[in-house]
Amino acid sequence: MALIRRVLLPVLAGALLLGACGTGSGSGAGGSGGSGGSGDPTPAADVTGAWGDTADPEAPSLDFSPDGRVSGTDGCNRLMGHWSISGNRVTLRDMATTLMACPPGMDTWLAAGAAADVDGGTLRIYDQSGIEIGVLER
Repeated sequence: MALIRRVLLPVLAGALLLGACGTGSGSGAGGSGGSGGSGDPTPAADVTGAWGDTADPEAPSLDFSPDGRVSGTDGCNRLMGHWSISGNRVTLRDMATTLMACPPGMDTWLAAGAAADVDGGTLRIYDQSGIEIGVLER
């Protein structure tokens, strides 16, 4: 229990401080889209709202706010950070996570997410290497 207090409290405090430093200047759902091959703007996909099973606290989920903030859970730890979008590619940045002692065998894959592609009602999550690590449904 003391280990959790020593690790979790500083991580949460740091995450709160980082969240307070957000300027909101990143492009959220209302930000500019990417550009197509002809130079015409490609409309950005709508990623705002909840992805995954938000009713189950042990299931991975993300919630994208229109102001460019993202929060969620990997099923054990809370995740928070910022997002931007260009076309259907979502970039996750400044991500922070709590460091709870998760049950043995729990797969916390979502914490490794660095980017995602919106594919209709499916959000494909990729790690820093560009490898697909999981999928969340709308």
